Amino acid sequence: MFGSNANLSKDEVVLISMTSKGVASHRESGVDEPPSEDLARQPSNVYSSALDSPIWLPRRSTSSGGVGARIHRGLASEKEMTMLSCCRHFPKAIMWSFLLFLTVVMEAYDKSLISGFLAFPSFRHYEISPLWQMGLQNAAVGCEIIGLLAHGYISYAIGYRKMMIVALAWMCLAVFPAVFAHNIALLLASQALCGLSWGVIQTLAATYAAEVVPSVIRAAILSNVNMCWLIGQLMGTGILQALIKNTSDWSYRLPFALQWAWAVPLLFLIYFAPESPWWLIRHERLAEARHSLQRLTSNKHIDIEDTIAIMQHVDSTEKKLGYGGSSFLDLFRGCNRRRTEVCCMTWSCQALCGATLTGYAPYFLEQAGFESSKSFTLATGMYGLGILGGMISWILLSTIGRRKLYLAGLVAALLILTTGGTLSIVLADHSSLNWALGSLIILMTFTYNMSIGPACYVIVAEIPSTRLRIKTIALARIVYNIFTIINNFIAPQLLNPSAWDLGGKSCLVYAATSFVCLIWCYFRLPETKKLSYLELDILFDKGAPTAKFKELQDRLANSAYISVSKAERVRNAWHGWLAYS
Repeated sequence: MFGSNANLSKDEVVLISMTSKGVASHRESGVDEPPSEDLARQPSNVYSSALDSPIWLPRRSTSSGGVGARIHRGLASEKEMTMLSCCRHFPKAIMWSFLLFLTVVMEAYDKSLISGFLAFPSFRHYEISPLWQMGLQNAAVGCEIIGLLAHGYISYAIGYRKMMIVALAWMCLAVFPAVFAHNIALLLASQALCGLSWGVIQTLAATYAAEVVPSVIRAAILSNVNMCWLIGQLMGTGILQALIKNTSDWSYRLPFALQWAWAVPLLFLIYFAPESPWWLIRHERLAEARHSLQRLTSNKHIDIEDTIAIMQHVDSTEKKLGYGGSSFLDLFRGCNRRRTEVCCMTWSCQALCGATLTGYAPYFLEQAGFESSKSFTLATGMYGLGILGGMISWILLSTIGRRKLYLAGLVAALLILTTGGTLSIVLADHSSLNWALGSLIILMTFTYNMSIGPACYVIVAEIPSTRLRIKTIALARIVYNIFTIINNFIAPQLLNPSAWDLGGKSCLVYAATSFVCLIWCYFRLPETKKLSYLELDILFDKGAPTAKFKELQDRLANSAYISVSKAERVRNAWHGWLAYS
């Protein structure tokens, strides 16, 4: 599958050959470690397809400065880094990641305004029809799809930093119609224009972070993208609550205008952010990639050349594998088709698991007699509870893993929604029923943001092939947005007394979709915890069954496919770069 190895001599390569009988590590000239016996006893049905494709790695040379030695040192250190040491040595990479995450906070803040404004006294005199309300909610989501498609190509051409600057500059301009709008059409146009930039912001921040932080802390860092959504919504709710008694037009103009106080400083700061070294390597800008790496680490003892060697090697290897990267069609070729499915379905489960109903907790409680004036206070408390769940997810992602946490979240959603739907059938007291439904939805807010919400961002960043990461994440978000548009139409119809009027029974509808998601995840969602991107490439390329990912990870860790003695291992936490060639 790699094609000819004419460019590699016998003394410079290690052939990792996987056969249907198992994984065997063959060393051509200079073998000093035999293959693992445990790995050799691997059953013949471990993989779903014949495993006859070789994976080539440069052989460790006798010179410590040789390319092979550098690559092996970088790969071996992957198994040794701790979370604490990563945070200590790479605070700059973490800082720049969180700086880009602030753009997600800004987007979440803006999106929370429209739904909140519909309840504002100063907004109601516009007499917005249900059709216009639906348009305001879906205009941005629809235009995000256009932004995501463009992002997949433009980011590849100009780089992540410039793409984020363009998106922020565009958003600053798109806010003008909303601030000075005198009719609903201008507000709709503003939301649509903002959607073009939001499509870039909501995926580029996570992609950038996944490329600049070490793999040991990647899950903890990426899970914070979900928390940024909560923080932004919390900020929006707090500002709306402070202005709800203001009857002037500035009660809704000011919240829109505050986005400039957020976006302009970010625009300035991101201008100084280092570009992704992986993007620079792909464009053969080696000196700039080296400089970018130096700006992302505060530890002078980290050998940047080891990282550069890995990046160049993986970039070359990915090209030989034929993973492409220039077209969205590459997402559906070979083993990338499975990776695309996993990413798209993982993000779709967020929209199908009933999380949409979490926005209707105030509605059910108001029906039970809860004062409508306190609905913003209730929403604030819900977002705070979600943030607490996100903090707990930091521990869970590192202990039980991505797959188990995602499955647990879907099980919790299924139980909560089934309980809510059942109560809607058996309870005759509407007041008690609405209190129960509101409480269950608040509970679901906590469980969702402790499991499905944060785990999703980790999974969609780890699963894609390295050369197609940007486009895979963009496509997955497009699929999610399509389901969001459907939800924005169906959910009000389910609850509206003048429409389908299912009320609490609508929980059963989402319980059914949650069950479908649970079945898919059980059979198709692999565990990526502690798997390096090299191992993920191997497992996907070989068609490893979902249930075998963790087992094969243990076997690969014990095999001799990387032969470096402990004395030769130099700590280099930038092994995470391996995934982003």
